[in-house]
Amino acid sequence: MQFDDDADLDTSEVQDVRGSRIPGGRATVGGGIVGLIALVLGLFFGVGPEQLGLSSGDPDAAPTASSAAQVEEACRTGRDANDREDCRTVAVVNSVQDYWEQEFRRRQGTYTPSRTILFSDRIGTACGSATSAVGPFYCPGDRKVYLDLGFFDELRTRFGAGGGPFAQAYVVAHEYGHHVQDLMGTLERSQDGRTGADSNAVRVELQADCYAGVWAHHATTTPDESTGRPLITSLTQADIRDGLDAAAAVGDDRIQERFQGRVTPESWTHGSAAQRQQWFTTGFRSGDMADCNTFR
Repeated sequence: MQFDDDADLDTSEVQDVRGSRIPGGRATVGGGIVGLIALVLGLFFGVGPEQLGLSSGDPDAAPTASSAAQVEEACRTGRDANDREDCRTVAVVNSVQDYWEQEFRRRQGTYTPSRTILFSDRIGTACGSATSAVGPFYCPGDRKVYLDLGFFDELRTRFGAGGGPFAQAYVVAHEYGHHVQDLMGTLERSQDGRTGADSNAVRVELQADCYAGVWAHHATTTPDESTGRPLITSLTQADIRDGLDAAAAVGDDRIQERFQGRVTPESWTHGSAAQRQQWFTTGFRSGDMADCNTFR
């Protein structure tokens, strides 16, 4: 995956609070056994830590200002995105939101942008407090995506994914799929408390995978506002394989087998490895969000 060296990055869409403290409350989803339980249950890579009752603290807590604010200083152009992981995240966020803004406009709707918050260790959100153990998630309470970049190392070392820049892009695009669902009113269907292979929770996650595929289909043709050219200039089959590999690595069956030694479909919240790959592929091949109706 390559970015246009001359494109300007919009860092206003990403807030860098790495190294900051959260005011009030305490994060109860942590490392060790509690963090492992959260991972096995499939909380990470989804929607809000409050869904499993594993968060506490002030629900209105927000991150303090970052002393580093690295992305504002370092992430200026597409060339920076080709060189740095955090700048690459900024570029992917820009590309994903450029696409959805244009798609909503085409459908005569209004797209409300969402910010990605880069944090380290722990964070306070409108969905409660959480730590890095829960992985990337979208909080409908404040309509923001939360991401500790260390998760991408975990994706390789703990979950066996091959890695690569597009594996990271897939994760970001999946979370913005949840934002699209939130804007369209479908996200709340996952909050009925049910789990299992046929649950709404799984269907919502698979639809977010499909939406990630839809964006990928258009990634090299969606014009960037600063240049009028696509921000992403190259997306190869090897990149798509990296994304599919990441999707499989975070399938409920793969995670359960790895961490609890058995597969229990009745507790699934995100779908199997095969399902996640299937729905990303569906979106990527068609490029039409209408084909992402996982509720049929």
